[in-house]
Amino acid sequence: MRMRINIILAIAGLALASLACNAVTSVAATDTPVPPVSTDIPIIPETGSVLLSDDFSNAQWGIGTDADSSVEYANDALQMIVYSQNYFVWSTPNTEDYQNLHAEVTVLNNGTDSTTAFGIICNQQDVNNNFYYVAMTPAGQYAIAKASDGQKDIFLTNEDSWAASDLIPKDAASYRVGADCGSGTLTLYVDGQEITSVSDTSYTGGGIALFTWSGEEATMTDVSFDDFLMTELQ
Repeated sequence: MRMRINIILAIAGLALASLACNAVTSVAATDTPVPPVSTDIPIIPETGSVLLSDDFSNAQWGIGTDADSSVEYANDALQMIVYSQNYFVWSTPNTEDYQNLHAEVTVLNNGTDSTTAFGIICNQQDVNNNFYYVAMTPAGQYAIAKASDGQKDIFLTNEDSWAASDLIPKDAASYRVGADCGSGTLTLYVDGQEITSVSDTSYTGGGIALFTWSGEEATMTDVSFDDFLMTELQ
């Protein structure tokens, strides 16, 4: 599966310039065969110094609301509600560049759409639409992808399409989503277990963000992010 991206400004007049929100015309997660599950399950590796930690009790990440989406602080978390179908919205904490990092965040599944995707953006370039992202859905699907401004996103996993994993609990109340971005390797973790890993060297460092992406037939896309932690990869 490939995604055709048409970028438009999603939230105007934001109080924080670090918030970037974009519409994405795409194909929602589809049913795919479940890949074999190894009995030797990799777990999150040891990491080094803390680069950024946030429990979302104080405003730091970009916020804003319009007809298509809402990104606001609520209940000591960063809540993203998407009202439009096939819509991709993200928020950044600052304008810093990072490299060789491990990031993880707790995602509270407040909505009812199993094809809602959410996760972590890393190595975001000065051109905001150039970045990597690791994504999962409550339906148990996942992807690691590369976005390039004016081009179709490329899923670097599963021959450019969504895949499914038995390691991702279906429709759980919350997930701990993690990502490694460093030394040309991108890895997705869910609840402390490695789901998949790929190699790509297009972007070697850049900004960090959290995102939510509504499904093709979305009716209730609502997630909250809490307890963000980013550390150096050892």
